[in-house]
Amino acid sequence: MIVESKFSPTWWLRNPHLQTILSSKVFRPPSVNTICQRIELDDGDFIDINLSQRPTGDLVAIFHGLAGCVESSYIQGAIRTLEACTFCPVLMHWRGCSGEPNRLRRAYHSGASDDIRWFIRFLSDRYPGRPIHALGFSLGANALLKYLGESGSQSGLQSALAVSPPLVLKVGADKLSKGFARAYQHYLLRLLISQHERKRIRYPDLQLPAATADLNDFWKFDDAITAPLHGFADVHDYYSQCSARQYLASIKTHTHILCAIDDPFFSPEIFPGEDELSASTTLELSQYGGHVGFLSHQGGPYRWLDAHIARVFLQTGIA
Repeated sequence: MIVESKFSPTWWLRNPHLQTILSSKVFRPPSVNTICQRIELDDGDFIDINLSQRPTGDLVAIFHGLAGCVESSYIQGAIRTLEACTFCPVLMHWRGCSGEPNRLRRAYHSGASDDIRWFIRFLSDRYPGRPIHALGFSLGANALLKYLGESGSQSGLQSALAVSPPLVLKVGADKLSKGFARAYQHYLLRLLISQHERKRIRYPDLQLPAATADLNDFWKFDDAITAPLHGFADVHDYYSQCSARQYLASIKTHTHILCAIDDPFFSPEIFPGEDELSASTTLELSQYGGHVGFLSHQGGPYRWLDAHIARVFLQTGIA
C-alpha cells in the first residue's frame, strides 16, 4: 500500500537541502544518556551498542545511516521520543562506527543484513519474551528492508520502520555525483576515507587497500573499497545484490517505509509500485522532507520525524 504523508512544513522549510542540513546540524534534539556496551563476536570482531536506561517496554533495535553513530541527530531524537512513549530503544553501531576501528577486513555496507540478523537474535536471547521492533535510517533502512525480505516470517520482529532508504543504490550513487548533492557526497566520502585509513594504519596486517584521494565519488569508492572487502565482484555486483527494492515483495513483518519525494540523496525513480510491495508493507510518501529531515514548524522548528517514529510504532498496537 502506498499512502500520502500528512507531513506539511511551513513554506520556508520546503527546500530539501534546508530540511536535510538543518535537521542534522542546527535543530538538534536535547542529548540523551545511554548505556554503552561492547559485544565480542564469534568471528573475532566486536560491535558496540547503546542501550536505553529504560528497564521495561518493547525493544526497538535501531540501525543508523552511513557514517552515523549514537551522537547523530536523528538517533538522539528517536531514542528520546521512543523512551517517552515507553519503548526501550537499543542502537547497534555498524562495525567501525563507534569511534574505534573494527578488527576484521570487512566493515559494513548497505546490505549488511547478516549483522542485523545477529543483533535481533542477540536481543531475543538477552531479553526473552520481550517484543522487538526495528528502526533503520538511510543505509540502515536499506539493510533492514533487505533483512526483512530475506527472513520472511522468521524476522523475529513485531514491526519495522525504514526512514529514507535509498532502495536502488546505483540511482543514489548517480544522484550524489551531480549538482549540489555533490556536497553531501564530499562530506560523506571524507568521513569514510578517514575512517578507513585509521583502520588501515592501525591494523597493517589486514593489508587493506588504500583509500586514496582519487576515490572521489561513491562509484569509485565502492568499487575499490566496499565491494572487494565484502565479497562482491565489483561495484555493479554490490549495488545489484544490496538494493532493497527487490526484497520488498517478500516482507512478511508489519513494515512502514517513510520517504520524501524531494530527497536529495536519490531520485523518485527508486520508489516501487504498489504491486512490488507485500501486503504487510506500507510506503508513506511525502512531497517534502529532504533526507532524514522532516522538520516542521509549531511556534519554532519542530522535529516532526521524531514524533512520527513513535506514532508509527504505537499504531501497531503492540507496545
